[in-house]
This record gives sequence, C-alpha cells and structure tokens, in this order.
Amino acid sequence: MSARTEASAKASAKASAKGGIWRQSRSFEPAVRLLFLNQLTINLGFYMLMPYLAAHLADGLGMAAWAVGLVLGARNLSQQGMFLVGGALADRLGFKPLIVAGCALRTVGFGALAFAQSLPMLIAASLATGLAGALFNPAVRAYLAAEAGEERRVEAFALFNTYYQAGILLGPLVGVALTGVSFRLTCVVAAVLFAALTLVQLRHLPVRLREKASEASEASESTEERGQFRTVLANRTFWLFSLAMTGSYVLSFQVYLALPLAADGTAATTALFVVSALVALAGQLRITAWCRARLTRERCLVLGLGLMGAAFLLPVGVPGLVGLLLCAAALAVANAVLYPYEMDTVVALSGGRWVATHYGLYNTVCGVGITLGNLGTGVLLDVTGWSAAPWLVLCGVGLGCAAAVGALGRGGRLGAGTARDTGAGARG
Repeated sequence: MSARTEASAKASAKASAKGGIWRQSRSFEPAVRLLFLNQLTINLGFYMLMPYLAAHLADGLGMAAWAVGLVLGARNLSQQGMFLVGGALADRLGFKPLIVAGCALRTVGFGALAFAQSLPMLIAASLATGLAGALFNPAVRAYLAAEAGEERRVEAFALFNTYYQAGILLGPLVGVALTGVSFRLTCVVAAVLFAALTLVQLRHLPVRLREKASEASEASESTEERGQFRTVLANRTFWLFSLAMTGSYVLSFQVYLALPLAADGTAATTALFVVSALVALAGQLRITAWCRARLTRERCLVLGLGLMGAAFLLPVGVPGLVGLLLCAAALAVANAVLYPYEMDTVVALSGGRWVATHYGLYNTVCGVGITLGNLGTGVLLDVTGWSAAPWLVLCGVGLGCAAAVGALGRGGRLGAGTARDTGAGARG
C-alpha cells in the first residue's frame, strides 16, 4: 500500500468512526469537498425552479398543455441525448472546463426562463438548461472518481449522494417561498446561484485532466483518442451492466410517477419527497459503512436492486398513504445501498479509460430506459388501474435486474474484491 493510500484509508476509518457528514467530508481533499458543494448547489438551484415551471407555463403564461409538454420535453431530450457527447468532451478537454461550461450555460438558461414569453424562447432556454446538465454531469462524476482514488471512491460517492439528496430536499422548499412572490424571482435567484458556482469553480477547482500525463505518453494517448467511441461502445460487459441497471432507474423514478398518482394530493406528494430525502440523508453513510463491512460488491448491487423490487410490495400489503410512504422510504434505502457501488462499478468496467465517456453513455442508456419504462408503467396503470398488478410488475422488474447483475457478478465480469476492500482499497 502506498503512503497516500495508507493515509487516505486511515483518514477514512477515522472519519467513519467519528461519524457525521461534515467530519467525513473534511477528510477529503479540497477539490472533492468543492464537488460536494457543487452538487448540493446544482440540485438546490434546479429543484427550486423546475417543479414549478409547468404551473408557470400553464397558469402564468396561459400556454396549452401540449406546449407545456414540449418545453419540458425539450429539456429532458437535450440532457439525455447529449450525455454521451458531454462525457466524451470531458475526457478530451478535461473535467473542469466542462463543469464550468455547464454551470455557466445553466446560468444563461435559467436567466432566460425568467424573461422568456414566446414558445421559441422558452424552448431555447429549456434546451440550454438540459445541455448544461449533459456537460457537467459526467464530468463531475469522473472528476470525483479520479480525485477520490480507488481506495475511497465508494465513500466519496456515498457522501456525494448525501449532498445530492440535500439539494433535492431544500430546493423545493426554497422554491415555493420564492415562487410565492413571483416565478421570475425564482429564476433569477437560481441563475445567480449558478453564476456564483461558476465563478467559485473557475477560481478554486483544480485542473484534473489527462493532459497531466507525461509527455512520453502523449503520442499513445493521441492514438487512443481516435478510438475513443470505439473503445467505449465495444465494452460489452459495460453494456450488459448498463442495461441491467436501467430497471433501477425506472423503479426510482416511480417516486415522480406512480407513487404521486396513487397518493392523489399535493400534501401527500410532498410527504413522499420529504420522506425519501430524509431517509437518504440520515441513512446513506451508515448504510454504506454497513455494506462495506459485511458484503461483497456483487452482493451490494444485488441487495440494492432486490430491495428496490421488494419496496413495491408495500403498497400491496399496506393500503393507503402509509404503504406509499413506506415504499418511498424503502426505495431511498435501496438507492443508498446501490448508488455508491453502482457509480464505482462504472469506473471499474471502464478500466480507468474514458471514464467520463462511460458515465455519459451510462446516463444515456438509463435515460432511454426511464422514458420507455415510464411509458410502460403509464400504459399498465391505464389498463389495470390501482390493482396489485402494477406494483407486482414493478417488483418483478427489480428482482429481474438483481438476477441479471448477480449473473454478471458470478461470471466474474464485475471484478473481484469485497465491498470493504473497494471502500478502502479498490472497488474497481
């Protein structure tokens, strides 16, 4: 074990022993801490605005439902469709430039939403906000994986998810207060947040780029760049893992689709989001520590997917809002088990090459899966209503994904090592 690895492992153990999000965050390098702040601010700004955009378009601007759907769909299409491009650019140009560019572009997009009145302007602003996410999302995750190192990747992603969930929890609360004054104020405040974040990262985020490699390797890297997409697209195991994991995103998204529809009410829907975020905030680090101490990497992934599927049995067994809240809480626990190891496995399957491109492709595959999965869930709900059938089908999706990932693990395709080894040594 190198001196750096040993020191990091000791710092990790010390921070975990003391507990606490803040203490554990401080055990990382400043660049990693800035990435945590980055994700908190990104989600705070995004979720203070986006949940109220549809109401602003329909009620404030008097737009037809089809136009509202077009504006919202443009953002999702530009983000999901450009993830691969964003990841590829991050691997070519460096992580920092793409993170800064993405935050700057979202500043422009949110600022434009504050004043846009016509449909073309609203679509352009929505496309800009989506493209911004495609630029910084893969770059942030690749930067975090590289900066944390193999010995602390799992821990870093666990903390990352904690800050991610904090932004989701705080954003709508801030947004509802600002939107009570005016939606334009919400847009301006969100744009100011992203502008400040852009300047902070421009000044304080270190450059962490493949350009730091020695001059002796520059010629070989230039050759590799020409085969960048070929290398990523030919990674068969990565494709299989991505497809198997797509179901987990479909299941997670039911907090936005099936559960709110079943809850039938603004207060009940808000309760679902609050419960989900609070469980993630309170449990993420404890759950990750428990998994690292007891389970192999494969079992962490299989357990998380299995729990996601089982969560949808709760609305069947426990009627009413209580069952829905329990389902949301169980999904949050499952995601806490899954997320750090899922993100780290992407790095592992990339072999440390074109990591951001792999993240971009992974997000694109899962984004397409979410769209198809939501369409299928909607059709299922229309056909069967609120019988047990939709919940049982969703449960089957989770169990099927768990079986698929388990088969990959048994075949040795996900790599060797325990969850504890990958937390303090390598999960890739």
